[in-house]
Amino acid sequence: MQWLMVAISAASSGWFAVARTAEVGTTPVPVGAGGRGYVVVRLSPGGEVSAFPARCPHRAVPLAAATVTGGRLECPRHGWRFDADGRCVAAPSLGPAGVPPPRADLPVPWAVEERHGWVWLAPDRTTAAVPARSAGLPRPEAVPPPQGPRGPVFGNLDPSLPAAWHPVALSAELRPGGWLQVRLLGRTWTLRRDDAGLRVEPPAFAARERQGVIELAPEEPADVPLDVPEATDRRFLSRWLAPRRTAAPAAVVADLLLDVARLPFVHAATTGAADHPEVPPYEVVRDPGGFTSVQEQWCDDPLDPEVALGGRPLRQRRRVTYAYRAPFRLRMRRDQLDSGSTTTVLTLLQPEDADSTRVLTRVLLSAGPGHPLPSRGQLAGAVAAEQQALDADLAQLAGTGLAGLPLDRRDELHLPADRLGLAVRDALCDFRMAGRPRLAA
Repeated sequence: MQWLMVAISAASSGWFAVARTAEVGTTPVPVGAGGRGYVVVRLSPGGEVSAFPARCPHRAVPLAAATVTGGRLECPRHGWRFDADGRCVAAPSLGPAGVPPPRADLPVPWAVEERHGWVWLAPDRTTAAVPARSAGLPRPEAVPPPQGPRGPVFGNLDPSLPAAWHPVALSAELRPGGWLQVRLLGRTWTLRRDDAGLRVEPPAFAARERQGVIELAPEEPADVPLDVPEATDRRFLSRWLAPRRTAAPAAVVADLLLDVARLPFVHAATTGAADHPEVPPYEVVRDPGGFTSVQEQWCDDPLDPEVALGGRPLRQRRRVTYAYRAPFRLRMRRDQLDSGSTTTVLTLLQPEDADSTRVLTRVLLSAGPGHPLPSRGQLAGAVAAEQQALDADLAQLAGTGLAGLPLDRRDELHLPADRLGLAVRDALCDFRMAGRPRLAA
């Protein structure tokens, strides 16, 4: 028997057919209903279908990547858990005694029904108690694109960005006598290295080479440099990671890399201490052009040689110093309190286009005072671990569809653990304001 596929409206008196019932299990399925994005999922095998908005209210994380844990929907980045009614029942960074604020709850649709082999949603209250049976097969509407924030954002083409130094290449990427084309702020630039030094076309305010990076300032720079004392410390060995590229704006990448609450979840399989998700209170010290913050964290240190020998436990404590300079320079120094070793990670972000950011990362490793220099194998292990961590972080940004970092605090829900993220937003606002007189002139 042949079925006649009749394309009809997916809506029925306020009800929208969004997916076949057989397609919905314990993995969230993104759907669209009435122009709004949702995910549908069963919070237990064979259980009823629940529907949630497409994004977590915390950092706009797509809930299509969420998992079902203990009958709750768990956000992959920070472990927030939601029950079938959308109520946030856990925000781990607050600790076991913490209570999520009311804004953490998800606004679920008015009703969800399984009828006629389909899952139906009623986003808003409707007079029809149940969806009507249709004469043909419904055609669910397409999943709508992610809805952006209502307030201003800081994107890769922000008018303030020409007045800053930007990384455009590693020194090793431009050979003597050679040339290289790069993208920066939506434009193509050509770098040349010859006997006269470094040249750039079209003309820019300046180009320079420092600490293994070629940098370009399209206009007179107003940013504040970020010091990296480990770069001149003879106790450290260093290596650049293979550059990575992401569709996320540079400010969004910086916000993610400074997000301490993500560590027990995004990096649970490597260094993140999954059983210590609480983020104790910490301070942020404002500096010219950015900020500094020092914190102590639980972590796993599989690179500590004494761990394999049984001399020290895998779970250890570390002191982390975060330093940030607007627009897109970050330094994270991790001092292992048990072994005495130090790993510093320098991250430079290159805003290529509105939807493209290049990530340059340098790892600097020291075995600590009184110890010999790390071996090549130890440095290679540290580099491989940082590359794995960076790839896991960038995977979190897939599908977010953000045009920039939201600057209006009302567009997101912030918890005490998010102080670094708020400081990034404040520093970018200050950077933008510092360039306004020049832009007006």
